[in-house]
Order: sequence, then structure tokens, then C-alpha cells
Amino acid sequence: MKIAISFSGGKDSTLALYKIQNNPDFEVDSLLVTLTSGFDRVSIHGVRYELLKLQSESLGIPLREVWLPQDCPNEKYQEIMGKAIAEMREDEVTHIAFGDIHLQDVREYREKLFSASGLTPVFPLWGIPVEEVSCDFVDSGFKTVLTCVDLERLAPSYAGKVYDRKFISEYPKDHDICGENGEFHSFVFDGPNFAFPINFRLGEEKVTKDYFTQKDRFLFIDLIPN
Repeated sequence: MKIAISFSGGKDSTLALYKIQNNPDFEVDSLLVTLTSGFDRVSIHGVRYELLKLQSESLGIPLREVWLPQDCPNEKYQEIMGKAIAEMREDEVTHIAFGDIHLQDVREYREKLFSASGLTPVFPLWGIPVEEVSCDFVDSGFKTVLTCVDLERLAPSYAGKVYDRKFISEYPKDHDICGENGEFHSFVFDGPNFAFPINFRLGEEKVTKDYFTQKDRFLFIDLIPN
């Protein structure tokens, strides 16, 4: 069965990909990515498009690029995503995998979005305790760096930190270690399914406002390819 991976370049979607790659029932077709027009960056995560292309090259899996306008309304998102779904069906893709772990409302939204598409959603990490997911990720040999932190939940110093055993041990115990509630987003730069590591250096930091409250909230750190 041909499957696409909903891919952000972050740790959960990369681990979901790895689980699917080790499932003989599936053949990975592509990485479905959403990018923001005008910024040339991965939506939400803020990672440069060129780094995403390097991930694709190292993983040996082509990208399916979905370009969204800035501040994209949900109706427009569904229209654009509908076209991407139709293209996948034409290419005989039958399933799509997501890296969601425990947010029921997010899962239900995805299932509703794809209910009439002919594509079956798959959730390889669903229901696994986040502590187990985090250790599995690190112990499998993946390496990732935090690209964005929610300043209402984490200190600014977390931006640019590498996610490893030390990170896990020092992370606030009352927060989701996988960042499932939006505490942080990340970029995976090496792992067991990478042909080569992605080299980068840390660039400038930038704080953006919450779309709803207009308060300074999200701290992004730029990753610059070496």
C-alpha cells in the first residue's frame, strides 16, 4: 500500500515516518509538506525551505509541496489541501500517516478532512506515552533541534537546544516532553534513516505575536544551512 507522510521536518513526523518505513505493509510514496508563500519556510516550524529539501534528499523521499498563503483561512486551506489529496489519489496513494500522539481533537479534524478523500489516515505513534515516544526517538539515534518555543510555556533559552537525553531529564515535568500542546517545534538533522546529516548553524532569533491576542509569544531561531 502506498502511503504519504504528513511531514513538518520535526521529530514526531520523522519518527512516524521511521515506524512506517519499518512496516512491510507500506511503501512510502512522499512527504506531504505545507509551506508559507512569501516566507519560503515550513508552516508553523519556521524552517527554511532549503533545509527541508536537504532532509528530503537525505531521506531519499520526494516532497509533495502544498503552498499556503499567509494567514490562510481554514476554507482556503481545505480547498488547497483538496487539490493535493486529488493528486495523491491519481498517484495511487491509499494512506496518509500523521505524527499525532494524544490530541483527540486534532485526530478527529484530520479524520474528518480525509473522510471523503479515499485516503486512510494512519497514526503510528497514537496512544504511546509521550515519555516513551521521546526516549524511543533519542535512543533510535535521531538528532533534532528546537526551532520555535512558546514563551508562555518555556524559557527563551530553549530555542536552539538539541533534543537529547539531557534535554529530556531537565525538561519541566509539568509540560509535555513531546511538545504536543505546542510548547515547541523542532527540526530533525540526523537519524537512522538519513543518508547524511544536515549541517546548519544557529542564526537570529525573532519573536512573533499570537494571532488571536496580538501578544509577543513565539520565539523562532533561524537555522542557516552550512
